[in-house]
Amino acid sequence: MSASPATVSPVKVSLTGIKPTGEPHLGNYVGAVKPALQLVREHEALYFIADYHALTTVRDPDLLRHYTRSVAATWIAAGLDPDRVVVYRQSDVPEIFELNWVMACMAGKGLMNRAHAYKAARDRNQEAGRVDADAGINMGLYNYPVLMAVDILIMEADVVPVGRDQTQHVEIAADIAGSFNHVYGETYRFKIPQAVVPAGETGHTLPGLDGRKMSKSYDNTIPLFCGEAQLKKLVRRIPTDSTPVAEPKDPDASHVFQILEQFAAPEVVADTRLRLQAGGMGWGELKNQLFEVLNAQLSPMRERYDALLEPDSPLDGMLAAGAEKARKRAIPVLAQVRRAIGVA
Repeated sequence: MSASPATVSPVKVSLTGIKPTGEPHLGNYVGAVKPALQLVREHEALYFIADYHALTTVRDPDLLRHYTRSVAATWIAAGLDPDRVVVYRQSDVPEIFELNWVMACMAGKGLMNRAHAYKAARDRNQEAGRVDADAGINMGLYNYPVLMAVDILIMEADVVPVGRDQTQHVEIAADIAGSFNHVYGETYRFKIPQAVVPAGETGHTLPGLDGRKMSKSYDNTIPLFCGEAQLKKLVRRIPTDSTPVAEPKDPDASHVFQILEQFAAPEVVADTRLRLQAGGMGWGELKNQLFEVLNAQLSPMRERYDALLEPDSPLDGMLAAGAEKARKRAIPVLAQVRRAIGVA
């Protein structure tokens, strides 16, 4: 008889993870945090800090500890309620790492060869003229998709919210789950997860201080919780052209306006669009408007974030409670997998 997954619920389970590799910025908030928070309304939502994933690039233990707490504090400051959802550190769920080996034995090398991050790293080496296309690539990066698949499968997630460029991760998880089910499905079958691209996702990204995609790797970010003075200074640095104040301007070609669209109320965005198109509104005024909108929204979050990062804050207790909830989901899944493969 074919076994059902350990947890059966009419409410779909969503899983969101963020890798702690730097300070949170506006792009993280718009592209990952805000869309993920909206899933709480319709799903049983789980959120985890992927601290073991960060080891592919972060080798400073103090930084990793700080970034991990920073991610958790960001979500909670942004509105996540740990009493309503599950928030946990990946490293606090040891069952993930036992299942990782099992699922690695189900994953084809060819599948890993096609992973975007691995291919991109090889392409960079080839473009740099290196003889060894795998130079500098560690096995953590190569095996990254397997661990990500396990993150999803062990929590029996139905849906995983991702940007359009990240859907491959969920597809790989589904492929590995299918391989396991083909071999051991008479005893235990994993759910096949689906990627969910947030409504309105167009593939566009929030522009950074130099006009390119806002990214830590480009060092062009606006930190989500920087102080008011720094926020104003960084907004003033966003590049604009030399169109005179009185001349009409194309809002959609403006990086400042593109950021404003993500934070201002719809009626404010519509009014600003008309004023720019009509002429008479300069870039300086637009930047001032963007600063005011950002500061009004981020100030309360900033205060909450700073308080949560204090050493004696409730944050670590919240994460410990979340780990206990997460393990209650993971332990039965691993037990059934162990029985299926013949080690229990």
